Amino acid sequence: MNQTPAANRLQIGIFGRRNAGKSSLINALTGQNTAIVDTTPGTTTDPVGKAMEIAGIGPVFIYDTAGIDDVGELGGKRVARTKEVIHKINLAVVVTTFSTFDNLESELIAELKKTVDSVVVVFNKSDVAVRDEEKENALKQKGISYISLSCTTRENIDKFRTMLVETGSKINVENSTIIGDLINQGDVVMLVVPIDLGAPKGRLILPQVQVIRDILDNDAVTVTVKERELVHALEELKNPPALVICDSQVVLKVSGDVPDSIPLTTFSILFSRLKGDFKEFVNGTRHIDKLKDGDRVLIMEACTHHAQSDDIGRVKIPRWIRQYTGKNLEFDIVTGPYMDKDLSKYGLIISCGACMINRKEMLSRIDSSKNVSVPITNYGMAISYTQGVFERVVKPFKV
Repeated sequence: MNQTPAANRLQIGIFGRRNAGKSSLINALTGQNTAIVDTTPGTTTDPVGKAMEIAGIGPVFIYDTAGIDDVGELGGKRVARTKEVIHKINLAVVVTTFSTFDNLESELIAELKKTVDSVVVVFNKSDVAVRDEEKENALKQKGISYISLSCTTRENIDKFRTMLVETGSKINVENSTIIGDLINQGDVVMLVVPIDLGAPKGRLILPQVQVIRDILDNDAVTVTVKERELVHALEELKNPPALVICDSQVVLKVSGDVPDSIPLTTFSILFSRLKGDFKEFVNGTRHIDKLKDGDRVLIMEACTHHAQSDDIGRVKIPRWIRQYTGKNLEFDIVTGPYMDKDLSKYGLIISCGACMINRKEMLSRIDSSKNVSVPITNYGMAISYTQGVFERVVKPFKV
């Protein structure tokens, strides 16, 4: 837990044709053989991500992608994977040359500008290429920053790094705080953290660590207990805590132990606001009451992990929703970074807390659900709803 999580880093995507020099550019930028380079077209297949630090920006996550001109059935799948990266990134770098830049790059830039904060064009191979002022002027008219460089001779690599710094430093990756607007300096925030089979040995899970750091950054005090020690800890405090935050799986017990006068929410609900559209999740949660026999529900996890015998997404949430609704529902689960499901067949989508992806990607997933008019919620809200404590745990956010 000593590195900045990937979801909190500036996400940079490198795009271009096969053999345009995408991997070479990453290696020149980092000063090491980060990406595999070969003259054979299609060396990079699936998008490959690398966490690193760039002076002036800080922590970044760079995606090396397959060529946008890949061909054949397999090539088409590679291109599709490349385009999915667009929904993750904040800054796009299109690598090309003066001789090859044409409609393919122009269409890619137009597609990137719809969703990405900034687009930069790199004309590679300046050591052997002839500059084309007409193409440069076309980019200027569209407000696209560009640079001519050589990954082979390293000409203008430092200038490119400076361009990335100037562009990246203007991009806001995540919301500035998780709970800073809910607490004041000196407040005590109590965290209820179960230690179960799913807890990583010797440490806390990422959302808990990030909340603790945010509390400290806002000059408040954190008290961390297990659910069995909650009542004792509350009794030991001179004054009630300003906020109690618990794991969603123990929200029913915690809500019974914490007086109604003390604000209460869950880690997952905090992250639904940090990563996504809070009101959209709230509205989607209330759709649970509208589910009918035979409806399909999609459980959407952003990462892959070893499933426990009583896994939260695969076992507990389906069980709780079936018990709450009394309906005969079908549940599907999709895991990992790629969303290639037909969402239109579902009556509800339930997303995980999204701690492993950035806000941009989560908002893209929400947009995908809205495009097919399928309501979406998240783990914490759905669990709290089925446990009968939903209104209480969203109350601190004044929705």
